[in-house]
Amino acid sequence: MALGKDYQRQDCSLARALEVVGERWTLLVLRDCLFGVTRFTDLRGRLDIPRAVLADRLSALVEAGLLERRPYRPGRDEYVPTEQAVALWPAIYALREWGERYYPPEAGRRRFFTHVPCDTDIDTTGRCPRCGENPLPAELETRPGPGADRTLRDDDVSLALYEPHRMLTPLP
Repeated sequence: MALGKDYQRQDCSLARALEVVGERWTLLVLRDCLFGVTRFTDLRGRLDIPRAVLADRLSALVEAGLLERRPYRPGRDEYVPTEQAVALWPAIYALREWGERYYPPEAGRRRFFTHVPCDTDIDTTGRCPRCGENPLPAELETRPGPGADRTLRDDDVSLALYEPHRMLTPLP
C-alpha cells in the first residue's frame, strides 16, 4: 500500500510544508531549479530521475505555486522558481549544510556560495559575514569545492555547475 501524501490529523505547519515538498526528489528538483536548471530534459539528465516521477513532481510544484511553467519553444516548457520557491532557499541551504557537517567528503566542502555584492562566502548558517545579511539566491554565486566529485556526472548541466555560476541564471 502506498503512503499518503497528507498529514490530515497533524495540526502543524511542518506537516503542511511536507505535504508540498516532502516527497522524494522534490527538494532536489527545487534545488536544481534555484541553480538555474529549468528544462525538463536537463533536470531529468542531471538528477537521473524517472520521467514519470519528474513530470509528477513538476506538476505538483506548479500547482502548489513554487514553480511557474513557461514555454521556451513550441511544445517545450521551462520551470522557473517563484517567490514562494525562493523563500525555501534558507531551508534547502540548512539541509545541505547539515549534510556537509554530518556526511562530509574527505576532500572538503562540495560547494561554496558567495554573496556577490560583498564577494564573500556565506557561512554555514547562510549569513554573509561581511554585511550580516542572509542573501537569497539572486545574490549568490555557486562554485564547486574540493569535495565535489567530478567523476559522478558528465551531463552538460553538471559540467556547467563545475564552474562558478550565478544562481537563478538558466543553465547551460
